Amino acid sequence: MSYDLVIKNGQVILESGAVVTDLAVKDGKIAAIGDNLSADQEVDAKGLIVSPGMFDCHVHITENGGGYRDEWEGYVTGTSACAKGGVTSFLEMPLNQVPATTDEASIQDKYQSGQGKLKVDVYSFGGLVPYNVETGGIQELNENGVTAYKCFMATCGDRSIDGDFQNVDDYSLYEGMKQIAKTGKVLSIHAENAAITDRLGEKAKAEGKLKLSEYVATRPVFTEVEPIQRAILFAKETGCRIHICHVACPEGVEAVIKGQQEGVDVTCETCLHYLYFTTDQLDAIGNVAKCSPPIRDKEAQEGLWNYVFSGDIISSISDHSPCTPDLKDKENAFDAWGGISGVQNDVDIFFDEAVNKRGMSLEQFAQVIATQPCRRFGIDDTKGSLSVGKDADIVLIDPNQSYVLAAEDLEYRNKISPYIGSEIGATIMATYVRGHEVYSKEKGVTEEFVGEFK
Repeated sequence: MSYDLVIKNGQVILESGAVVTDLAVKDGKIAAIGDNLSADQEVDAKGLIVSPGMFDCHVHITENGGGYRDEWEGYVTGTSACAKGGVTSFLEMPLNQVPATTDEASIQDKYQSGQGKLKVDVYSFGGLVPYNVETGGIQELNENGVTAYKCFMATCGDRSIDGDFQNVDDYSLYEGMKQIAKTGKVLSIHAENAAITDRLGEKAKAEGKLKLSEYVATRPVFTEVEPIQRAILFAKETGCRIHICHVACPEGVEAVIKGQQEGVDVTCETCLHYLYFTTDQLDAIGNVAKCSPPIRDKEAQEGLWNYVFSGDIISSISDHSPCTPDLKDKENAFDAWGGISGVQNDVDIFFDEAVNKRGMSLEQFAQVIATQPCRRFGIDDTKGSLSVGKDADIVLIDPNQSYVLAAEDLEYRNKISPYIGSEIGATIMATYVRGHEVYSKEKGVTEEFVGEFK
């Protein structure tokens, strides 16, 4: 067979383990894996890791901005950052775009807004909000191709903006779960107790507290664990498959494990920033590191790492949630936007922290960034591993080349990130989406838009 591309001599991460071999691509698919393969276009990957590209199942893009958030992250910059960072596909959240993705009209608006602007492949979440459980919005989203659903148990959205996202109350969560269960798709949940965290935050601010570490104290561990337990109870009652987003504490993972033992179809993820930063660093870093749930202490971080290695946490994701600099540049941390820009460093930092520093096997590395999340969200027929017949979504990693991240390295529209200044002990050398080179360290990000809505 004549191949379009062969990546030669790299350490290829297969589902059975990593081996030095060649990988061939034909018509956007992996066509062969073996020795002495050849093609007109050949890439020598000697000394490099050949990994499946990352599937980040938690990314926020803000296009269309609806006249309110037009200067936030758009598809061009967001997917360029993915390409440079080795993220070959992602699952896009139904907020912070305006209108939020909650029905047929809004998801079609999203598809239109991103037309011709994608450098990697994009899957879509549909939103579960109080205002679409009685209007057929959940069914419309299913019919219009969403991969999964998302809701917030924490307070979210701007009530002054028509069509912005809203958090669920217990009834809309219960009713929405019943409807989503009929689709067979997964509901991803931001689990924090809104009533308690909102009030604790109001009291702390009134008392004159303003540091980021003081913000963390208003969102204690139990305010994360209790809604996880409540969501699991509702899932048990409704039969809805659920996934707990960005778990920041080991106690949250333990609640998920207990739910699994009781027969509930529930999984969870954590974020790279929880695995990288700790509370005692936050006041020095500043509001660029504000997020919710918040970054917790060293003991919590080590507990999360243990659950990543055990497989109870299925993926480490970015929760890439950027905004404009003015929304971070606040004297009082309680007034700052809560979201971290991180999708460009999903792969290199995780590789350095997990493989280089903690000895994770290459096989498990690929499972965490690709195989397990793709399987959970039902796209493992085409994505998630380097297997013959699957999409040629590939990232080449130099495991020994270090660099210090600078603001000018970032492809984001607004070049702010808590990772700026970090020394990263691995480097992304090239990224391929369905066999198309979308980034190389030598040439930069492609000018072509080869990504697709899936």
